[in-house]
Amino acid sequence: MMNLTPVVKQLLIINIIFFIGSNFVGDFAYQLLSLYYPETDYFKLWQPITHMFMHASVYLPNSSSNLMHIVFNMMGLVMFGSPLEHYWGGKKFLFFYISCGLGAALIQLGVTYYEVHTILDSLSELKLNTEEIHTLLNLDFSSAFDSKGFLQEGTIKDILVQSKCTPEQFYVLEGAIRNAQTPMVGASGAIYGLLTAFAFMFPNAELMLMFIPFPIRAKYFVPGLVLMDFFSGVTGVSIFGGGIAHFAHVGGALFGFIMMMMWRNNKFKHNRWN
Repeated sequence: MMNLTPVVKQLLIINIIFFIGSNFVGDFAYQLLSLYYPETDYFKLWQPITHMFMHASVYLPNSSSNLMHIVFNMMGLVMFGSPLEHYWGGKKFLFFYISCGLGAALIQLGVTYYEVHTILDSLSELKLNTEEIHTLLNLDFSSAFDSKGFLQEGTIKDILVQSKCTPEQFYVLEGAIRNAQTPMVGASGAIYGLLTAFAFMFPNAELMLMFIPFPIRAKYFVPGLVLMDFFSGVTGVSIFGGGIAHFAHVGGALFGFIMMMMWRNNKFKHNRWN
């Protein structure tokens, strides 16, 4: 087994520090460092970077599966990152890793924008303006309704009354709001980029999934895994469980594939940046 390389080791330490620290601090850290949709007030310019080092909180429901989020990501970082850093050098590896993580975020945000605005377009008869849409996308569900579930007096109710929004329309609108307010965390997008690069560099290496009892060569394993994520993202049917940003996985793999093709075509893959 290849030794842990320097940048992989540093990334591993940073992820663990973020995980322990964010679970200790709680909601404030997740609100500040997770990646939020840009049309919400929670979005900050640094989040496309910091969300890569955040992972699901152990204090949320299904804490055991949440713990597996960081465990599997860090296993992937070590297993696939170390051989890549060994061949590329630390600077080139880090550039690739961060680029894939940013690419994953870009694709996932693009998909979220499409989903949110598809819903808003379906409610065009409400004639909501940009300011009203922004206000609705930032709706605080915990304070907007009273103990009986009725909408309290205020700006949100005024907008809905003025636009003549029916309960059925609000139910549809709620889907857009919750989608926009769901943050993204995790290194998975960057890890999928590493998987893609690993398949380029070591296509005949044999890999295994837990539920498949035989090894599969990387050149078949990685495309199959990405296709499963794409299927889950499109259909909403996931074999990996709920709460997964499947298009972030696809985005990380896509950016990894594009970069590997560019590097291969200009023979850049043979150069180290150290």
